[in-house]
Amino acid sequence: MSSRIEADYLLETPGDVRRVADFMAGEQSSGTFLPVPGETPELKARAAAQVTRLEILDDDLRAPSLPSARLAAPSDGKYRRALLTLSWPLSTLGPSLPNLLATIAGNLFELKPVTGLRLLDVRLPHEFADAYPGPRSGVEGTRRLAGVHGRPLIGTIIKPSVGLGPQETADVVDELCRAGIDFIKDDELQADGPACPFDRRVEAVMRVIDRHADRTGRKTMYAFNLTGDLDQMRRRHDTLLKHGATCMMASLNSVGLVGMIELARFGQLPIHAHRNGWGYLTRHPALGWSYIAWQKIWRLAGADHMHVNGIGNKFAEEDESCIASARECLTPMFADKPCTVMPVFSSAQTAQQAPATYQGLGSTNLIVTAGGGIMAHPLGAAAGVAALQEAWQAALEGVPLAEFARTRPNLQRALEMTA
Repeated sequence: MSSRIEADYLLETPGDVRRVADFMAGEQSSGTFLPVPGETPELKARAAAQVTRLEILDDDLRAPSLPSARLAAPSDGKYRRALLTLSWPLSTLGPSLPNLLATIAGNLFELKPVTGLRLLDVRLPHEFADAYPGPRSGVEGTRRLAGVHGRPLIGTIIKPSVGLGPQETADVVDELCRAGIDFIKDDELQADGPACPFDRRVEAVMRVIDRHADRTGRKTMYAFNLTGDLDQMRRRHDTLLKHGATCMMASLNSVGLVGMIELARFGQLPIHAHRNGWGYLTRHPALGWSYIAWQKIWRLAGADHMHVNGIGNKFAEEDESCIASARECLTPMFADKPCTVMPVFSSAQTAQQAPATYQGLGSTNLIVTAGGGIMAHPLGAAAGVAALQEAWQAALEGVPLAEFARTRPNLQRALEMTA
């Protein structure tokens, strides 16, 4: 194989940037800190990682972004940042996502000369597309199953997050289905606890969904959280098939990469991929992952929906970052296997964010999940669904929300609630 893997990094170091870059390339391929027998020039030319780009950004930082107890301060007092690209021959690891992570995001973060390192992007050869399924349903399959076209899927999260039993959950779903909601999901904290066992919840909820589907001809998509070990997820998946469910949800950082790969291989339903825990991978701007790189791994592994946070969210992420993440989810990875997935906007989403979300993304291919924005509406959850639907109708028609709300009391109350 002659194909190569490329990864982009933001590097910070008090040392010589070129020397540290070469050190990184050696550490993550054929090298070690001392020459060893067998590491010949011929072997390095064939198997070693290469530094293919090095661009100095700033050479006058006076303090390190990350502390390093074993690192002496630079003699000139300066810490340097650079954009760096490393390239590996595919022949050294093959098209393996688990081994890819060990290569592009392994010991690099622990190197003593590094006072900041962030993985910005990754580009994979087509052999990875051949080796992994990618999304089974993606955008088009999700729309077909939910019966929604030409607009976003309007959804919510069952609240309270925990505490409701199976029948109480089904009662909430009944109200939401009567209101015409498109999508409902379990909270990531609700899986298979004694207070709300998975099997009983699925049975109760799907009985309600099927009843409303018989009435309307359209089946509300419910993402049941089957997060667990592999045997548990397989059994829970089979329970979903038995009851005619159309979506399953997994917490990516909980099930891990191999868990996700296996779920996609045996699974027959769209996978709603939740990113809870993402903050510990990205919160520091000089450490960890960018979402641009991270989401590519999970898309290729088989995710169909990917959470991207939301405009005006309750977390630390800026709106621009959220929109950039959503755009990446809709950007093809390979010419003949796009692996595009449905971005999921969540976190304090209400009717207020519809215009800015649509303007930023420039697409209706998204799921909007509003928890309190629907469930806490003063006139009830059904009014909350209607208000969010009306807000998105206004956004798509280019009408200001305040103007659109004049003859729509549900939207008017929603805007007052979040003003």
